[in-house]
Amino acid sequence: MVSEGARRMMKVNAELWLILSLFVILALLNFLVVSGHVLLGLYSLPVVFSAFYYGRRHATLTALAATTMVVLLTRLNPAMLSSVANEPRSQRWFDVFAWSGTLVVTAYAMGTLYERMAHQVHELRETYQGVLMILRHFISKDKYTENHSYRVSVYAARIASYMGLGQERVEDVRAAALLHDIGKLDVSRQLLYKASRLTEKEVEEMKTHVERGVDMIEPVGGSLRRVIPIILAHHDKFDGSGYHPTRGEHIPIEARIISVADVYDSLTSDRPYRKAMSPFEAREVLTTGAGKDFDPEVVEAFAAAFAQHEMEVPELVV
Repeated sequence: MVSEGARRMMKVNAELWLILSLFVILALLNFLVVSGHVLLGLYSLPVVFSAFYYGRRHATLTALAATTMVVLLTRLNPAMLSSVANEPRSQRWFDVFAWSGTLVVTAYAMGTLYERMAHQVHELRETYQGVLMILRHFISKDKYTENHSYRVSVYAARIASYMGLGQERVEDVRAAALLHDIGKLDVSRQLLYKASRLTEKEVEEMKTHVERGVDMIEPVGGSLRRVIPIILAHHDKFDGSGYHPTRGEHIPIEARIISVADVYDSLTSDRPYRKAMSPFEAREVLTTGAGKDFDPEVVEAFAAAFAQHEMEVPELVV
């Protein structure tokens, strides 16, 4: 069995051979195109490649290697760097060092960009695994809540798109909607499926699902942390009469979107204490509540999506 140290050494050797091969190819290309001069631009290519595939440290080292190669070539044949006859020697070296400095800075910047992108990909994978872990609880413990959350995520993402939110914010809306009711896993099954009106004490118990959900999500980390304020506010009402006194535009727009999608799906679903409304009846309830329970602009986007039959989602199969 190959040890971890040996695997790392093999990986490093493969990277070195790849970069060296690029330098050899570029040197041959340089010779074929212009045999008497050094084309500095060509030697930037391995640096760009290294930054894109291996990151900041690797790119910076490649830039230093490219500089060393050009300096050696210039020392062996100073005329190779001169594109003008009788160009002063000092000018040649100035060009080399100016190019070298620019190359190192470029390598560092591009490598940093690569590492940030790699970190974001890792964060997304971490978040994805966390979401899967959480959703497994839904499937095993509460099929209605899991299906409800799925439908709300679809409705909310479509409304967000109609409102012109960017792709990243739409994905935050989708993730928050998937997880907005996760706290109900800690709420009594008898309370969730009670067929009669809840008492005042039971209502207060039901409200705790928001904070309980946030407590479950926080340890997951990654980009899910961005959706915590959305989940905390998804029961806040536009006029300030919701779970928290926050009102109007002080409520995150993502939470205002989920609020509309959540109520729409609840109204159009059968529950133990009532039969489902038709989609058109639910639309009227939302329209009537615009400016009070719901953000008028969100309701307007919902109505536009509804008119285009975007508020039709099949039952999730689990």
